Amino acid sequence: MRVVSYKPGALILLALLAVPLSGSLSAQPAATDPNIVVTGERPPEPSQMTPGPEIKGIITARNGEKIKIAAADGTSTVVDVIPATRIKAGGGLFGGGRSNLTSAALLNGLPVTVKTWQWSCGLVANQINFKNNDSRTAMMIHNGTNQRFEEQIAATEALRGRMADIDKYNIRNTTNVYFDTGKAVLSANAKAELCATATAAEATENALMLVVGYTDSTGSDEINQPLSERRASNVINYLQQVCHWKPYRMLTPTGMATADPLADNSLPEGRAQNRRVSVNILVSKSVDGL
Repeated sequence: MRVVSYKPGALILLALLAVPLSGSLSAQPAATDPNIVVTGERPPEPSQMTPGPEIKGIITARNGEKIKIAAADGTSTVVDVIPATRIKAGGGLFGGGRSNLTSAALLNGLPVTVKTWQWSCGLVANQINFKNNDSRTAMMIHNGTNQRFEEQIAATEALRGRMADIDKYNIRNTTNVYFDTGKAVLSANAKAELCATATAAEATENALMLVVGYTDSTGSDEINQPLSERRASNVINYLQQVCHWKPYRMLTPTGMATADPLADNSLPEGRAQNRRVSVNILVSKSVDGL
């Protein structure tokens, strides 16, 4: 695990990112991912399809009745939700169960287990299950988390230009995990460091996490911006799904591409340090030390 010190610019950046993005989502976030292809072809009846794989992960985007599910290993799967799809919530902290829910219950950030059918154009959801307490958590955080992929670059640029008060938070430490060039896949070492960070932060009451993705200077802005976002997203998914960090204790994440490099991008070893995701542990000064 690596703890780094802070330059004034980095401290201001952390404070900026702690402020929720503007344009908060309403009761059902209209999260549209342009990479989810809508073919215009209606899925066939269930009797015409064959059983598909079971998928576990977090809903990260929607386009119409298609949902994208990100798994803990960083892979993403797009699934059709049709009228015959059974959507159920049950158990968990709040007890009780609900069935025959509509697709409006499928919020971004919601961990789900999906049983699928296979058809020629992809996968169709047979049954989608989630926990009541996970649903409530997703509802709590979706107004403060912008999951709209096509707006993320503009939102990040807006964050860079905003002013905020760094005195709101004490920054306990930062753990950096590193990536191969052009990749967003977590290494075994990175996975171990993330769970160690979550365990250490869990011992601090009121601790929050701020996850920020970065790239080195290799490649264009059009490549580096979404790459930094994928890295941050994969870290968040792993922290929540495997390391059991609660979503409501996660501040608004973002990708910052080549901004705020740790080292010289003209050197190979410098670029290696800049291909990172920073997991920042913050505590509000209003409660720190209580």
